Amino acid sequence: MDSAEYERKIAHRFAAFDQDGNGYIDRADFDAAAARLLAEFGVRARCDKGQALYSGADAFWQGMAGIADVDGDQRVSRGEFVGGAVKRLRDNPERFAEIARPFLRAAIAVAGDDDPAGSAPVAAVERALRVLGAGEEVAGGAARSLDTDQDGRVAEAEAVAALSAYFTVIEPDA
Repeated sequence: MDSAEYERKIAHRFAAFDQDGNGYIDRADFDAAAARLLAEFGVRARCDKGQALYSGADAFWQGMAGIADVDGDQRVSRGEFVGGAVKRLRDNPERFAEIARPFLRAAIAVAGDDDPAGSAPVAAVERALRVLGAGEEVAGGAARSLDTDQDGRVAEAEAVAALSAYFTVIEPDA
């Protein structure tokens, strides 16, 4: 796949972060995602899980801004996102995993059932994906595919690997 094709596909993924649809990714998008997850699962913002989710969202935003906010205006345009992803993440998906991990760990805890191993049931992950904007069919398929060991649960490592791959590895059209 050529670079232009990669850039086109990664630009499409921009919408997953632009939660309010204003054409930019900013801290408010990450805060909104955290708030929706907390509301969906009935978790209070001021409890440990809620604070961990907001802290993870902030860390994710800071990492994203550090990678892609070229002009320093505290928001990432579609062009900056494409440039940041292409220049910094394509050759280093581990960096993306590193910045996403705190948010995903906290989101799994919010959606989960206090599993000491840090996983959540597939059905709860599907709910989380829907509340974050995935369509019903997409959310269901994605949640099931995250359960790579087929144990009915999605572990942090499974979620981090899948999210990192989704945003950094673009498969050719079928």
